[in-house]
Amino acid sequence: MREILGKRRRLLSLLSGLFPGSGPVAAGRRPAGGDGTGAGRPFVTAATAEAAAGFARWGWPVLPGAVPGPRGRGGCSCPDPDCPSPGAHPFEPGLLAATHDARMVGWWWGERPSAPVLVATGEGAAPCAVSLPAVAAARAVAELERGGTRLGPVVASPTRWALLVRPYSLERLGELLYAQDMVPGSLRFHGRGGYLALPPSVTGQGRVRWVREPEPGDLAPWLPDVERVVGAAVTALTRPGVGAPDA
Repeated sequence: MREILGKRRRLLSLLSGLFPGSGPVAAGRRPAGGDGTGAGRPFVTAATAEAAAGFARWGWPVLPGAVPGPRGRGGCSCPDPDCPSPGAHPFEPGLLAATHDARMVGWWWGERPSAPVLVATGEGAAPCAVSLPAVAAARAVAELERGGTRLGPVVASPTRWALLVRPYSLERLGELLYAQDMVPGSLRFHGRGGYLALPPSVTGQGRVRWVREPEPGDLAPWLPDVERVVGAAVTALTRPGVGAPDA
């Protein structure tokens, strides 16, 4: 079995090189550190592997990223010494190799149990997301809840929050944004072909956590439509005294 999985992994790695940037969930590279830590923080191990297995049970394809780079290469194992998002993006194998097959997921995280988990948004059963700076996002979430909107899971990094939503098309998103008077540059969208780090990953920016946790169980969490989220996000970023800089 190990030999078969190894051959499949090499094949998927080759395919990801031919078709970069496509596919479902990926675990990002963990920041460099020969002692198994990054930026002074211990890596999550068993909890990360368990989370990856749980996402796979929901039908969200996953895979671990590359191993940490050598000492002195910076915080990411990718070739870029000035990587702007260390440990928070796919590298090798690429997104095309992602899978929710339990055997592959178990083997991958058995080899690299602390690899950050990235979901390839909008692929298969995977969600999309709307992301904005943390301060404005907290206001948007509060406004949505006051208005009676049912929210799905909300993910937080040290600087940004991401509200998970049902998959949407680029055409549908374009119509929504066209209807807005202004769309701040700090508002980001994670749709098909994108990715997002999920808890309990640790990246170069710090630990990823849940602001609103998914309901426990083997069923994929409920998600709101993107229409319910975009307006509140734009308002939170454009209302006087509320806007936040790009982050």
